[in-house]
Formats: sequence, structure tokens, C-alpha cells
Amino acid sequence: MAIAAKRHARKEQRLEARVTPDQKRLIERAAELRGTTVTEFVVVSAQQAAATTIKDFETLTLRNEARELFIKVVLNPPAPNEALRAASRRYKAQMGL
Repeated sequence: MAIAAKRHARKEQRLEARVTPDQKRLIERAAELRGTTVTEFVVVSAQQAAATTIKDFETLTLRNEARELFIKVVLNPPAPNEALRAASRRYKAQMGL
């Protein structure tokens, strides 16, 4: 969705949160420093945190030996075994291929 469309999208949902007085003062100060309303600050911050969280959970991260093994298997896949050949036959039969 384009940025302009996002700004003009109809806001139909409500999100509420209870915070401590200290949390509220902190959020108000941050919003003031950004030159925005508390609501806009909270919505933008929550949206950024949500996008980052989703990206982190949907991204496969491999380290050291696991990365090397993954690359090795992708570049040099093992020959299909009987179970894989049987699954392929079932799939082709189900799909009419």
C-alpha cells in the first residue's frame, strides 16, 4: 500500500492500553521530541515493533556449521530415496500430472 494511501486509510479499529504514570510521561516526552501526538507516536512505534518482530520470526538465521551444511545440501542435494519417490508419485497422481 502506498504511503499516501496509508495516511488516508480509514481508521476503524481502536487499540487501548493502560500504562503507569511514568510510562505515560515517557511516551509523552518522546512524542513531543518527535513533534507528533502521543497516539501517532504509539501507533507508529507499535507498527515498527510488530514489523520487526514478524521479520525476525520469518527469517531463517543459520550460524557456523548449520549454515555450511545448509549450503552444501542446497548445492549438492542427495539423491531421492524411495519415500520421496513414492511421495512424488502420489502427488502427481493427485494433481493429474
